[in-house]
Formats: sequence, C-alpha cells, structure tokens
Amino acid sequence: MTTLFDHTVLPPKDDASSLLGLVAVLKHIDHVALVGSDGNQIRLPFEVYEALREVVTAMANGQAITIAPHETILTTQGAADLLGISRPTLVRLLEAGEIPFTQPRRHRRVSLADLIAYQQRARNSRRQTLDVMTGEAAEDDSYDRVNGFVQTR
Repeated sequence: MTTLFDHTVLPPKDDASSLLGLVAVLKHIDHVALVGSDGNQIRLPFEVYEALREVVTAMANGQAITIAPHETILTTQGAADLLGISRPTLVRLLEAGEIPFTQPRRHRRVSLADLIAYQQRARNSRRQTLDVMTGEAAEDDSYDRVNGFVQTR
C-alpha cells in the first residue's frame, strides 16, 4: 500500500525566486494554457488552473505539497500523521464514530475523503465555539478585563 506521503513534493531549495514570480503572474490571469515544443496550445480547465496556482503559492512559501486522489485509503498511522495527532488519538476518534473506517482484515483503513470531511467538521465546530465564547466575553465585559485594554471611546 502506498502512503499519502509517497506523493509529497518538496519545494525547490535554490530557485524560490522564480516561484514568487510565477505566483505573481498566476494572480493576475484567469486561465492558463500549456504550450508544447511544436507550438500547440492546450487550455487548462479552470479547476486545474486553480490547483496549479495553489501548488505554486504553497511551494513559493516553502511548503511541501502532497497530491492524492480523494479515493486514497490510508493506514491509521498515515491518517494520524495527516491530522497531526497521535495514532492512539486517531483510533479513539475512529472507535467513537467521529471518522468512518473499514477493517478488511486486522488493520483499520481510513479514506482521505473522510479525513478531509472530519477536518472540516472540526474546523467549523471550533469556529462556532470561538464565536460563542467571544460573544459571551463581549456581553459580560470579561474580554476587556482579561486583555487589559482600556477603552478610550
């Protein structure tokens, strides 16, 4: 079984300036075409252009890029690495029903699409919780007392 990280591409070490120039160009155009050595042009679909722009931007910022289809199936260790959590923590999430998984034999397998859906749900939950906490702090003035700012107007 290949892991998600077999598809990881590291940014170039010595040519980051050319990527920054490419990022600037890609920000100001709305489509891209590939030009072959014979001069033939193939216009890229918008979705491919968007993916290319995100890849170039991340690599220009020194970030590695992992490219994988949504149908990718990961081991529990690969899934935990992707989420940035320990494997035992991931297993607890799987057993609690937070993330769907399969267990064809002895080992659990998790789909990349299910991991991404879990990440989005967790992100939305954190955002809602922070919104509620911020609202409560604003209502009872505890925000101003905690951060020490003095209101001047």
